[in-house]
Amino acid sequence: MSSLCLSLSARPSIKNFIKIVSVSSYSTAATPPPKKTKFGGLKDEDRIFTNLYGRHDWRIKGSMARGDWYKTKEILLKGNDWIINEVKKSGLRGRGGAGFPTGLKMSFMSRPPDGRPKYLVVNADEGEPGTCKDREIMRHDPHKLIEGCLVAGRAMGACAAYIYIRGEFYNEASNLQISIREAYDAGFLGKNACGSGYAFDIYVHRGAGAYICGEETALIESLEGKQGKPRMKPPFPLLPKSVCETVLMDFDALVSVQSGLGTAAVIVMNKQTDVVRAIARLIEFYKHESCGQCTPCREGVGWLSKIMNRFVTGNAKPDEIDMIFELSKQIEGHTICALGDAAAWPVQGLIRHFRPELERRMKEHESKKGAARAS
Repeated sequence: MSSLCLSLSARPSIKNFIKIVSVSSYSTAATPPPKKTKFGGLKDEDRIFTNLYGRHDWRIKGSMARGDWYKTKEILLKGNDWIINEVKKSGLRGRGGAGFPTGLKMSFMSRPPDGRPKYLVVNADEGEPGTCKDREIMRHDPHKLIEGCLVAGRAMGACAAYIYIRGEFYNEASNLQISIREAYDAGFLGKNACGSGYAFDIYVHRGAGAYICGEETALIESLEGKQGKPRMKPPFPLLPKSVCETVLMDFDALVSVQSGLGTAAVIVMNKQTDVVRAIARLIEFYKHESCGQCTPCREGVGWLSKIMNRFVTGNAKPDEIDMIFELSKQIEGHTICALGDAAAWPVQGLIRHFRPELERRMKEHESKKGAARAS
């Protein structure tokens, strides 16, 4: 058995790099249509997801009116090589964190059949802090995902897709399941998908809420009915305003400033935010979600959390800043999955960009202690 696990946001976009999606404009007699906008090389009509705000019908009738399931049969009949080459030319990259080229990843599965079935696994677990993109797709634009699964499955020669969705996403799972049923009833899925002669099925699997199951190998373990722990296999950066104003928000540019695009979710904090407390709360999250399989993560993230909680009040010594940085380096790159890295990077970013704030708190705390002793 072979399987390919892709992040959700890389999945439904595939078909829309192959064809033009029609966009329904909204207008009433009382309200003039909104002014067309343009951002760089993108226009309003280039939008892939046309119902993210839930203003239109998310079911099959409304989806088809917005361009979904249009000439899908013709795309399937063009074959796997054509689809993969189109995706490669589009430059589409995954949104699971690494930004891996989607077409290249799909090509790994497009090999001559050896008798074993192939499966497409869609990671819709979405548990990253501040990441709220996939749930809107599944709730308001589910047919975009379903059609994308079909086209990607055809490119890979897969017989079925399994959409692993976060257990807390009840409404999203419900809308997705209804939409899959609609696609079957319309002949878009099943033994003769879209009348192309290609057989393809889609199943929804609800997780139990464990953050670690967003990691691809832990997800597959959970999907197979095992404990959701990562298999052996070969985030969350912090940037100040001065860097954000000058850096290009793409994968390569952010790597050059010791950051990363990750899942493409951005949390903006103003000066009223206690950045030290925010990072401490984030580390507490990773401590809670660690599966405990790897010692550096199980023990190290707990230590990070304890030290960060003291940093919030300044109850620490300046030497501990370098100590916690070294501790984060001992966690980073020494775990099976990337949870350890995700816990280490916020601490490193905090020290790299906000060290004076840590030192100020420590000095202030020491002054208060001295004043208390004197009195």
